[in-house]
Amino acid sequence: MSDQTFDEAHAEWLDGRMAFLTAESGWLNILGRWWIGAGDWQIGSGADADIRLPVGPEVLGRLTLRGDDSGVFRPEAGDAVALDRAAGVFAWRAGRFLLEIMALGAFRALRIRDTQSKAPAQLDRPRYYPLDPALRVTAAWRALPEPLDLTIDTIIGIPLAGRATHEARFTVLGQEITLLATHGTAERPMFVFRDLTSRDETYEKMRFVFGEEMSAETLVIDFNRAVNPPCAFTAHAACPLPPRENLLSLRIEAGERRLT
Repeated sequence: MSDQTFDEAHAEWLDGRMAFLTAESGWLNILGRWWIGAGDWQIGSGADADIRLPVGPEVLGRLTLRGDDSGVFRPEAGDAVALDRAAGVFAWRAGRFLLEIMALGAFRALRIRDTQSKAPAQLDRPRYYPLDPALRVTAAWRALPEPLDLTIDTIIGIPLAGRATHEARFTVLGQEITLLATHGTAERPMFVFRDLTSRDETYEKMRFVFGEEMSAETLVIDFNRAVNPPCAFTAHAACPLPPRENLLSLRIEAGERRLT
């Protein structure tokens, strides 16, 4: 944690958390999620729009999506944008709007953010449990003997294929715990978990916590930095549910509490 005190580092993390939540690419300014397929889709606020926005021009543009996950967006004003999921181009900007195509198994959905939304400025800082240094633990970081292929359920009922390659083992509150990392990156693995506080004080379905200070054999898990998932802030997210290995039979009273 460098030369910062525990409290100083956490205060800095809290500021970063708020900046993330209120960013124009965050979760508070999403206008909607529309299921789409191969074909042509007119987007705008006009009555003739296939994807009708509550704000903005009558015609924002026209999206053509092909079955191979390529396509083009032709804005009413400006240059066309070529889209190709394989090339990593499935998100783009059109004026004040950020558009992205979500791939959820065989399904595709268009999600649109309004960068002029007032919602981020109206967010109150989430409530947190009191800071507890004992709930920042160093875990053994172990590769599984073989990668584990998983079916990961989501909050919207669409199961997705996933793979776990590592697990974290540690002791907290007197219990030995093993968590599977099912998301994130090699440098910042993400653990989707649920503990008994979900019954009354934290988000009912799951929380997220990320690995920090990675080495080949260890990582730090700070439950003071456990956070609500995007689906706690918007109905237009498709959050993963915890694998059964990450359902904990204890109360971890740390991190973000349930939104009010």
